[in-house]
Amino acid sequence: MNTFTIMVDSNCDLPSEYLEEHDIKVLSMPFSIDGVAHGQGYWQEISGKEYYDALRNGRVAKTSQINRNSFETVFSEYARQGRDLVCIVLSSGLSSTYQGAVSALQAVRTSWPECGIFVVDSINATSGHGLLAMLAVKKRLEGMSACDTASWLETKKHSCFALFTVDDLMYLHRGGRLSKLSAIAGTILSIKPVLNVAPDGTLRQKDKVRGRKAALGLMAEQLKRSINPETTLDTVLINHTDCPEDARMLADMIKAGVSVRQVVTMLMGPIIGAHLGPGAVTLLFEADMTREEYEGKFYR
Repeated sequence: MNTFTIMVDSNCDLPSEYLEEHDIKVLSMPFSIDGVAHGQGYWQEISGKEYYDALRNGRVAKTSQINRNSFETVFSEYARQGRDLVCIVLSSGLSSTYQGAVSALQAVRTSWPECGIFVVDSINATSGHGLLAMLAVKKRLEGMSACDTASWLETKKHSCFALFTVDDLMYLHRGGRLSKLSAIAGTILSIKPVLNVAPDGTLRQKDKVRGRKAALGLMAEQLKRSINPETTLDTVLINHTDCPEDARMLADMIKAGVSVRQVVTMLMGPIIGAHLGPGAVTLLFEADMTREEYEGKFYR
């Protein structure tokens, strides 16, 4: 029997089967294509293939944060029933969703000051956020309380890595991550950036190489150098925006370089996918060092 509920926003990009199996509640982050709103679950109104093909054909996707009232409605119901909840949300460095959840919880605590509801800023995105939810599931199965699980996640989240590479640099330009000149020049020269979610939860470009295979190889190498040689990773997650062959190539590189029990590849959801564009690949895993330690060791 679950001792508390785990809740995520739909940015977490975990398969619906996993969410249902482990009774994880999901709040959907709305998105639109050319002004047509979509807001329910995983690809219920449009398929992943249709979505990324629409972006390839020049249609514009926009995303929105979950409003404060949605969080307050859920939190109030749990508080009224005396049920515990751990809510894990998209990085505060990428969205105001976390601030909205915290504001909602503060309002709920005016009526139920002792409620067992906890909000965790994942300081991560896509399945890096989802990886925290998977770790929370394990702690719940071990019998850990909601309060202790939230506290444990606050420490553990700093060693959950997220690495990205994109195919179309103009998406990074539109998101303010790259100048237009750099995007055009990089496209001409086939420059592929490798980005990471930094210790503060923002997205940063740390490396760039020429060619897709080199970018994927660098991601695999970064994973390798962030873990101890004797470590066997439990789960590595790879998300892609409709480029399954590249995701499989990265999976093969990882399996050839480190010991890992399972590498799971999945189609990325529409939220982060809107900002990375078709052809993006992300790598998400639990390292043996924190992100801050990694940056201090390899980038200073």
